[in-house]
Amino acid sequence: MYSLMMLSLAAVLASGGAPRPRTAEVLKIVALGDSLTSGHGIGRSHAYPAVLERALREADVPALVINHGVSGDTTAGGVRRIEAALAEKPDILMVALGANDGLRGVPVTTVRRNLERVIEEAQARGVRVLLCGMDALPLYGWQYTMDFHQVYPELASKYNVPLVPFLLTGVVANQAMLLPDMIHPNAAGAQAIAANILPYLRELVVVVRSS
Repeated sequence: MYSLMMLSLAAVLASGGAPRPRTAEVLKIVALGDSLTSGHGIGRSHAYPAVLERALREADVPALVINHGVSGDTTAGGVRRIEAALAEKPDILMVALGANDGLRGVPVTTVRRNLERVIEEAQARGVRVLLCGMDALPLYGWQYTMDFHQVYPELASKYNVPLVPFLLTGVVANQAMLLPDMIHPNAAGAQAIAANILPYLRELVVVVRSS
């Protein structure tokens, strides 16, 4: 099952015409996120950044995907940690933050401002950004949920960055994809998250390799 998933991920990458690298230079990608990124309960070797790295390498794209996921982190934590993430000198920064903000009812204006700072810091260093969308449960009313949802496409448009519409497509409320806590992805869920991200990452890899 695992090898089939890896083959399918590599096929998705190859089907979009991603070029073979022109040099042996390793593409460096940093995943800035929370427990969904860190591999809570499954370990970093099974978390989606590791799955993406293996898929890229199997598609003949030498890549290092560095996991900067911290359990419990929020977009404010992303602001605090952006310097450490950029110190890795990545070609691409994947931003996968906001889940904990939504659970805690952090004001949408704060979430927006924090994500703006992260994106702006990365772009100021010439780092390409891939923004991963997140939704908030209707714990604080539907208006909050709708406003929260809109932050991600609006920022993607404002900063001209690609957007994964929803990081957890196919994972949320899917018992087969979740640990017993029904919150965090299991190994299969991490593979599904990687599959959600890969088409957008593939396109960004093409841009980076051709620039």
